[in-house]
Amino acid sequence: MARSSFVRRLIASLLTVAMLMPPVSAQNQLPSMGDGGDMSAGAERQIGDRIARELYRDPDYLEDAILDEYVLSIWQALLAAARARGELSPELDERFAWTVLLGRDASVNAFALPGGYLGLHLGLLGVVNSKDELASVLAHELTHVTQRHISRLMAQQNRQTPLMIGALILAALAASKSPEMANAVLTGGQALAAQNQLNFSRDMEREADRVGFGVMTQAGFEPRGFVTMFEKLQQASRLNDNGSFPYLRSHPLTTERIGDMQARIPLTGGPAGPQEPTMAHAMLAARARVLSYPGVDLLRAWANEPDLPAFATISPARRAAVLYAAALSAERLRDHGRATALARRLLALTAGNPEATRQARLLAVDIALAANNLGLAASLMEPAVAAGAMPRPELLQLAQLRVREGKPDLAIDPLQTWVTRYPMDATAWQALAVAYRAQNQMLRAIRAEGEVQMARMDYAGAVDRFKAARALSAKGSLEAADHIEASIIDTRLRLAESRLREQALQR
Repeated sequence: MARSSFVRRLIASLLTVAMLMPPVSAQNQLPSMGDGGDMSAGAERQIGDRIARELYRDPDYLEDAILDEYVLSIWQALLAAARARGELSPELDERFAWTVLLGRDASVNAFALPGGYLGLHLGLLGVVNSKDELASVLAHELTHVTQRHISRLMAQQNRQTPLMIGALILAALAASKSPEMANAVLTGGQALAAQNQLNFSRDMEREADRVGFGVMTQAGFEPRGFVTMFEKLQQASRLNDNGSFPYLRSHPLTTERIGDMQARIPLTGGPAGPQEPTMAHAMLAARARVLSYPGVDLLRAWANEPDLPAFATISPARRAAVLYAAALSAERLRDHGRATALARRLLALTAGNPEATRQARLLAVDIALAANNLGLAASLMEPAVAAGAMPRPELLQLAQLRVREGKPDLAIDPLQTWVTRYPMDATAWQALAVAYRAQNQMLRAIRAEGEVQMARMDYAGAVDRFKAARALSAKGSLEAADHIEASIIDTRLRLAESRLREQALQR
């Protein structure tokens, strides 16, 4: 049975309450653009951190290096454009997280959270036709954050203090695990008031469209992507959305919004009709669909789709998507032989398209590692190894390969360099912990495990790991390098304990 998404339950709870409340008055004067009302950036970040800590712990939270890289490439371009336009103030740039969290939910949804966190369902990644469409959604959500819409609604309604709002959100998160608690939350008067404050007004939706459009186009994305995404959502709305498009309920689509976006296209230019997806995008959308818990029956259907007569009649990009979904589905079904054969067909199809070939090779390496075919994985990775410095997906794959080959020492230096540059990369820290354990460097392995918990804001878990590392260092003589490591562990332990105390005071 497919698991119900934690994020979906949260959003559904918020929307249920919002529908029971009177709408925010459009006559109320909104603060000037970017004004956060009475809430400080630090207070909003605290609320966002508390929500993110819970989402990191949910089994539907997804860390996937390949999809993360694709989303981040779009997200970073949008952030740069927002800075250049003056939409992202230096204070918010420094204080907010600016992190996109992926969820394994097949429904089409994306949402902004306080403090610079964004949620993105795999269902949305699976239906967008181009990176331009995805950029339009991310730009819209980014604008909700940069314009301080959550803060502005809280100031506008003036019903709860920021930390009480944060506590309520966490109550809703916890209640998703218990129907009894959910009923209590949903029927509480204060809960009703607070949840209403999180329901974006129509004015704010229009502002997010207008500013987001400017951010998206300045970032270099095709403006038509905004319109085609609207058209996709409008079609879903006309078909009486069955729940697979919660984005329509949290971001109501009006004729005014559609007309405004359509009116902007002649001013900016661009193709008039829908675009054929690139091979690379079509493959990544297929990856999102497969990873969203579609069920065994659908995986089997996808695994067999390249054998159907219709396969030969579709475009190369669609064939690439079908082959990618088939290969990944076969791997999920533990049919390693078929998965390997399909990956080989995909590599042949994408030859001559460097971006698509890279995605096909990344998939083929994952399949080879799953089948424990280390020789094949090594040969597939030769181009990346020869190139020297490599992107994050290849780095993580190579680390896994080196450990499996019995060469963990070759994985450690590149990973150490990476986490020095990106200290909040939990996945890289976990890979480093595995490599250290394979080398029997237990002190460093346990410290790396502590850093995993720090990156996910599980400060109790981090304290536990750092204390275990400190206890280990106290048991015997240490080499000079280990003395340095022990000193770092003491410093990180103090920080984790401090964060844990702060976390306790917020409850």
